[in-house]
Amino acid sequence: MPGDLNIPDIPVTQLLDDAAERYPRRPALIFFGREICYRDLREAVDRFADGLHRLGVQPGDRVALILPNCPQQVIAFFGVLRRGAIVVQHNPLYTEEEMLHQLADCGARVAVVLDRSCATVKAVQSKLPLEHLVVTSLIDYLPTSRKIALRLPLVQMQRRRAAITADVPPDPRVVPFKELQRVPRRRVTQLPLEPSRHLAAIQYTGGTEGRPKGAMLTHRNLIANACQQHAWDVGGRPGADVTLAVLPLFHSFGLMSCLVAPMMTGGAVVLLPRYDGDRVLTAIRKYRPTIFPGVPTLYEKVLDSPRFQPSDLRSLRVYISGAMGLGQGTIDRLGRLGARGLINCYGLTEASPAVAGNPLDGRARNLTVGLPLPMTDVVIVDPEQPTKVLPPGEPGELVVRGPQVFVGYWNAPLATAQALSKGWLRTGDIAVMDEQGFITILERLRDMIKVSGFTVAPSEVEKVLRRHPAVHDCAVVSVPDPRRGERIIAHVVEHPAYPFSADELRRHCKRYLSHYKVPDEFRPRTDLPRSLVGKVIRQRLRDEVLDSSAQAT
Repeated sequence: MPGDLNIPDIPVTQLLDDAAERYPRRPALIFFGREICYRDLREAVDRFADGLHRLGVQPGDRVALILPNCPQQVIAFFGVLRRGAIVVQHNPLYTEEEMLHQLADCGARVAVVLDRSCATVKAVQSKLPLEHLVVTSLIDYLPTSRKIALRLPLVQMQRRRAAITADVPPDPRVVPFKELQRVPRRRVTQLPLEPSRHLAAIQYTGGTEGRPKGAMLTHRNLIANACQQHAWDVGGRPGADVTLAVLPLFHSFGLMSCLVAPMMTGGAVVLLPRYDGDRVLTAIRKYRPTIFPGVPTLYEKVLDSPRFQPSDLRSLRVYISGAMGLGQGTIDRLGRLGARGLINCYGLTEASPAVAGNPLDGRARNLTVGLPLPMTDVVIVDPEQPTKVLPPGEPGELVVRGPQVFVGYWNAPLATAQALSKGWLRTGDIAVMDEQGFITILERLRDMIKVSGFTVAPSEVEKVLRRHPAVHDCAVVSVPDPRRGERIIAHVVEHPAYPFSADELRRHCKRYLSHYKVPDEFRPRTDLPRSLVGKVIRQRLRDEVLDSSAQAT
């Protein structure tokens, strides 16, 4: 594995242009059976970029994409970059409040919206600088056979909409996606930019620990991370790999592993708008993907499907697992079924996102997150004295430096100063590195709990709780306490075969934990709130406890 890489000084759109030259007829996107080759994808991107120009989009403008995985998302992503503008992606399932915050923060002039999310955006449009909504539907890019199957319910839906909107004048600010592409076929020249300075994307952090912040990623950041992933995949097959894109492209993990990196190697991307067990297995059997980026819960869902057969895994040569810890149970289960190429990796939005990964040469140690990627420096420091580097085996905060590290947070200079120092990124993750350089993530720094001056790691408490047969899943958080600083709350999803008993769980914890680590309260739940990539949203759990306490008083 080379320590240094040759990172080309190019815009992200050059990846698509190069692939279209090398593999013009190679499928770039596959969507419910419809294949879009690289040549046609580039033409669609050029048409869309020209349409944005007619809407007045200028270099540096922010364009919001509020779309699930679909061809329009990819076309819009590259089309915005072709104009020298900045892509800002949002979850189409956001509430009005969530949508308002992010759209107001980034100041987008144009939003490309799925029809199902249009009402949410229009409800807040009057409070925003949004000038145009470009609206599209998943149906637009379905193959003809699928459209025919949907024709009757579609006609009924259109009639209902027509009846509702009969007396409402058309909104000139709303433009159909197809309308933007109705221009003569021609090549659109990439507007000049400096890859190391010009932003490609403002990618909002997950918001699992508070209000999301917009991480500013340059063209060079994304190109560098794609080069790093390409180098890491020593068995990569340019022009032949097929990536299964179940992860949402609006998330940094999905954006890089399911779009930017595959485009660098001319790979095909199978787009699925959301997780559906039957559709995932159908796609695996029909298109024989070779790369499956995902999270452990996603892999477990596939294996749990009644339709799953071990032969479904034969085509897959790489499983890129990230966003949350990979447990021994999932590792063993995939191993027993003959899965190969499973690697646990680590990244964060602020690093485009990949930082470290396990080797793909059979030496993976998947209870760790592996080794730093090429051109990536990682050290463990004292959280209280960030300039003090800790020796191997001693836990501390993981800090990162590399060409994939972002340039700061949008509209947040204080948060930027707290996160970045002389090119080093403070990740906020507590980790330990061994003598060979393998990294193990222990905790989020924010999640560490202080009880009467003692430090408690939630993961340690959760590990003990999961040993009890009544605990199917759990998450430990803290809330302020006037006497001890913080108190510990355990949210427990009980196993259906065992009754929930707070007293029994407390006795269990006392058997294995120091007294100050034992939760003060055990709250039963049917499930845990998780983000779309599987992370527990601890902030929501904290807010629930605080809200219930406020109501009680």
